[in-house]
Formats: sequence, structure tokens, C-alpha cells
Amino acid sequence: MSAATVTCTRTLLALDIDGKLVDAESRIPSGTVEELDLVRAAGHEIVLATGRSLAGLLPIALRLGLTDGSAVCSNGSVTVRLDRSAPSGYDVVAARTFDPGPVIRRAVHLVPGVRVAVEEVGWGWRTNIPFAPGELNGQQKPATLVDLASEPATRVVLAAPGIRRIADALDATGVTVTAMDFDWLDLTAPGVNKAAALDDVRKQLRIPADRTVAVGDGVNDREMFAWAARSIAMGHAPAIVRSAADETTGTITEAGVLPVLRSLVPTVDSSLSSLAQQIFVAEQTAPGPAALRVWHGTGPDLSRCEVWTLQDGHSARHAPIPSGVGTTMRAIETATLEARLPFPRGDEGRRRAQWRSVTTSSGPAGFELPLNSL
Repeated sequence: MSAATVTCTRTLLALDIDGKLVDAESRIPSGTVEELDLVRAAGHEIVLATGRSLAGLLPIALRLGLTDGSAVCSNGSVTVRLDRSAPSGYDVVAARTFDPGPVIRRAVHLVPGVRVAVEEVGWGWRTNIPFAPGELNGQQKPATLVDLASEPATRVVLAAPGIRRIADALDATGVTVTAMDFDWLDLTAPGVNKAAALDDVRKQLRIPADRTVAVGDGVNDREMFAWAARSIAMGHAPAIVRSAADETTGTITEAGVLPVLRSLVPTVDSSLSSLAQQIFVAEQTAPGPAALRVWHGTGPDLSRCEVWTLQDGHSARHAPIPSGVGTTMRAIETATLEARLPFPRGDEGRRRAQWRSVTTSSGPAGFELPLNSL
């Protein structure tokens, strides 16, 4: 391992879920969670950006270890802030609604047997005709077409054989129409898509437009590709999607998202423990002198573990250390030594690490251990 610091500029990484992070059987390719943790430890912001409803996003985010940060769902209609401390695990930041009445009535006129589903954020859907299990994320409850057309909606799904043929006629009502396949249309408010929602997140995070990366495989990802400074299509994506991207990576079967994730972090010794790898990457990418900061929960285990850095004379949070949560200060010391990062220690006896107490405006007192301090 080189002792030289490799500085990585903070990047917003927008990741679609299906076909990128999980396969058709909802399996996560081996190594994905570990690489996501390293990307976060490098100080980058990971934003899930999916056509799934919030009810479908939340369990996958939990399995990926992404329990904090921003997420965009329902093709840009809903933006949430994932938060482990919130009762539901999230807070809704934006819900972009529209009047679904005109487009539903138009669809029913053109395709009398059309199935209509109107999203209920965080719960599921109201439907005029039941959808098969797995077709929609979340629960379903019956509703009349009059009821479905009467209230503002974040997203509407229309399903019928060959319904894509009437996409232009529905687009004329003013809504955003996305043909997910020949028999399925997603409807959102005018001008709403993943790219628009992601740009709001980018501005809130104060990340430059030229530090954006997007990975996708669907027709609903093309606006996101145009938005991103670097866009990557999965190898199994349709030709029209691959042609819209700057790069093409491997298929989901080949775990094609892993090379993209690895391109965003310094090279690290894979023989190290996950905790040691994350501490090493965080220290290497910090823009200034780095220090580990930890906070305890109600017991002896750590509830937060982060790397902070000194910038313009002030301490600022650089990155989380995901594997540090639930461990102990002693485990952090051991992993830091494993990563060959020196820290202040006593001169006698067991030469214990010299942690110091710190307080921040964002929470209770914690402890800090400077890194690379001889």
C-alpha cells in the first residue's frame, strides 16, 4: 500500500436498482454491498434512482446497507431522505403530483379494459382491476375509476396489451408518459423524470454538475444519462439505451456495476478486513488531515463511525465508515493498525490509542482519533 494520499473529488453516483444492483430474482451480485461501502467511504454520495415505488425501494436499500442519504423513486416523482432514526426509515423531501383525471379518462376511452393503478406513497397502490403479485411494489386496494381520477397523484400505471401504441395520444394531455414496455406505461407530472429529481438532489448536496455519474439499463434512464457527466449502460440494456450512454459495462449476470464502483475509489489491499479497507480509503481520499470520529449508542457498541477532515481551518465530515457501526473503539483501533495508518498512542505499557473527546453541532459528544499522526 502506498503512503501517498489519493484525493477523490466528491461525486454523486446515481444508481438504478433492477438489472444493476439486483437481478430478476432479487439477488444482489456478490461483492456489491462491499463496493458500495467503499464508494461511500471515499466520500461520494450514492443516490438510488429507480422507477420502483417507495414501497419497493425501501427493502432493497436496507439490503444494500443504504439506510441514510437521498433516494429518488417512481421515476422522479418522489424524493426521500433515508434516515434510520425516522419512524418509517425515511422522510419525504418532495412528492411531485399532477391531476390524473384527464389522462385516465383518455386511456379508458381508447382502451376500455385498461388496468389503472395510482400510487400511494410508502404504502402501495389503488387499482381498478387487481394486478398480479409482483407486478406492483407494495400492497393494493380496490378503487373505482372515478376515485382514481379524482385526487392528485405522484404516479399512475396503465397496463393493457399493446398500450404503448397510444402513448402519443396520452402525452397530448400534458403528462410525462414513459413506455416501460409494449404493455405498460408510467405516467408522472409534466417535466418529471429521474434527471430532474437528481438535479435537485445535486444542488442540495452542492455537488458540481461535472461530478455526476449515472448507471442504468432502461428507457426511463435516458434523461438521466443526458444529465450525468459520465453515463454507463449495463451490457444487457437495449441498443437504444446503450447508444444514449457514454460507456457500456458488463451485464447484471457479470456484475457489471462492480467495475464502475471500483473506478471511484483508490486501489486497496483486498486481503484487509472490510473495516480496514474503508478506513484506508477514507483517509486516502480526505482532502486534508483526517481523523476518525465515533459515537456510542445506548450500549458499548458504536452508533456512528466517520472520518472527518480539516478544511479551511474547520473540521468537516468527509465520509462514513459503514462497517464501524455496531463495533467497538478497540475494533476501530485494530482495523486502523491493519491498514497501516499510525495514530497517537501512549509511550508506556500497552500504548493505548489516545482518543480525545469532541462535540459537534449535529449531535452528542463523541471521540476522535487523528490518522497518519506519528
